[in-house]
Amino acid sequence: MKTALLNPEIQDYINTNIGQNISTLALQKNPFPDVNWMDILNQIEAKTKAKEKLPSWFAQKNIIYPSKISVEQTSSEKTAHYKASLIKGESLIDLTGGFGVDDFYFSKTINQIAHCEMNADLSTIVQHNYTQLNVSNIKTYVGDSILTLQQLNQKWDWIYIDPSRRSDVKGKVFLLKDCLPNVPENLNNYFSYSKNILIKTAPLLDLTAGLAELNFVKTIHIIAVENEVKELLWEIEQNYIKEPRIKTVNLRQNQIDTFEYAWNQETSSLSLSEPLRYIYEPNSAIMKSGGFDALAQQYQLQKLHKHSHLYTSNELLNFPGRVFEIQNNFEYSKPNMKKYLENQKINITTRNFPETVANIRKKWKIKEGGLGYCFFSTDLNNRKIVLICTKIEHS
Repeated sequence: MKTALLNPEIQDYINTNIGQNISTLALQKNPFPDVNWMDILNQIEAKTKAKEKLPSWFAQKNIIYPSKISVEQTSSEKTAHYKASLIKGESLIDLTGGFGVDDFYFSKTINQIAHCEMNADLSTIVQHNYTQLNVSNIKTYVGDSILTLQQLNQKWDWIYIDPSRRSDVKGKVFLLKDCLPNVPENLNNYFSYSKNILIKTAPLLDLTAGLAELNFVKTIHIIAVENEVKELLWEIEQNYIKEPRIKTVNLRQNQIDTFEYAWNQETSSLSLSEPLRYIYEPNSAIMKSGGFDALAQQYQLQKLHKHSHLYTSNELLNFPGRVFEIQNNFEYSKPNMKKYLENQKINITTRNFPETVANIRKKWKIKEGGLGYCFFSTDLNNRKIVLICTKIEHS
């Protein structure tokens, strides 16, 4: 670990330059010639990334950061806090420790944590940072996590894994069998050390593909932060045989929106409707889940079209997504577009519509922004329609 970076003058310099353009700084003369200039610049760049994503690390003195990409790939504190809420027990081993954000939050509810990391330098940095953060119940181990499991030879309440999604041969990968470690291949071995496993995967992993690779999936958590899906969590319990639950979570500034249903659950026949008074657009976690019919059934909503994934009602509902009140509703045609939207300024969304937002804006000279919202979609009679709306803010 490069302890010279903890020099108070260097730390002051790093803090003074948070948010500065790194390319511009790189052209300047190194004010600390005894310390590698790129190492200092990396600290500035990584700590800048941590300001919003890892506020506890950012606020603590004498934290050392690894490469910027390690900070980019680590969990945010928001998602780590949610993960910790899923875990109960006395012990947990993290087979892919990384920068250690998840383990920091696990340590608040679990007494014994083992942090495994192949990269010795990163493991040393994590150990140093835990000391600065006053964490004493996490022990760090360097080396192959399978060997660490064997050497420790104990039962754990939980195993946590965040497989690396980069392959030396295939580049960026998404199937679990192509990640490191290969979880499907090692699953039976893991069960000899714990009956509960939590796996974090990239949001691009297809749910059906993941279920085909894994056994005993109890719950899939789809985690979004401010309506952007960040990660999938696969909660596995040895010998679990029931239908998996799908739980969508959107972590917003002041509240958490959740929706859950059983995978492959049967729904009553789908009800379609012309646009009524209100329009509902599911959040990104629900969109990822594909539980569109289950959503309609639970909230007793009607859809505009089987494939539009927009819902409607005459009564205003508390809904996990965006809610709009329709001000105007018309068929998509040249006369109507010229009359209502040409040369206007409005926010546009397309759902089950043959043209892109960019093409619509160009064709009808519609500027981006403004207070209004416009949906281009398809109705139950397969007509192309336009809905001009005002957004209803969450309470």
